[in-house]
Amino acid sequence: MTTDQARRGGGSGRFLWEFVRSPMRTASVLPSSPWLAARMVVGVPERGEPVVVELGAGTGAFTSAIQRRLGGRGRHVVVELNDRFAAEIARAYPSVEVVCEDAARLPGLLSGLGVGPVDVVVSGLPWVAYAGQPPLVESVARVLSPAGVYTQFAYNWTRWAAPARRLIGGLRTEFEEVVTSMTVWRNLPPAVVYVARRPRRTAGERAAGGGEQARVSRRG
Repeated sequence: MTTDQARRGGGSGRFLWEFVRSPMRTASVLPSSPWLAARMVVGVPERGEPVVVELGAGTGAFTSAIQRRLGGRGRHVVVELNDRFAAEIARAYPSVEVVCEDAARLPGLLSGLGVGPVDVVVSGLPWVAYAGQPPLVESVARVLSPAGVYTQFAYNWTRWAAPARRLIGGLRTEFEEVVTSMTVWRNLPPAVVYVARRPRRTAGERAAGGGEQARVSRRG
């Protein structure tokens, strides 16, 4: 058994326990499968020194896939609200910068770490994380580079619900391109991945008030 397999096996019980403790903060009763993880990290460049930010790492299914794709390159920051998951990720992946915080504070958190602009954001967060103000999708777009990529998964049985539709609407507002993957059947439950590319407004434009001008021009 490989180290990753051992982590996934042990992670199943911990994930279920954390879901029982706080179902609104934990996205699922099981960790994501390697097949879903592979879809989630498609935006991570295979060359250069990319900056990757992971939201809601859980027991590390996406963390492991990101680390393999980076192969020691770049910078990998994890923002995880659950202190037990955060401590576990920090122990298992010493090269990853782990912040035990709410992703709703993403721009400020990354600024404090001297991180930016970000090349890729990989999110394993539950729908409830997107309900705040300002919307989390907007905060993600704000920290990304002009060519940045954002991935978020959704279970097939929840993607037609109102929160999922709001998320898709937010993605299409904030990004030039939004693609939905084929269903990953080898995940429990089956899931799809939303891949959003090229944020419409940069952080500089938002700070200068250009974001509002862009919003008005799109409505027109």
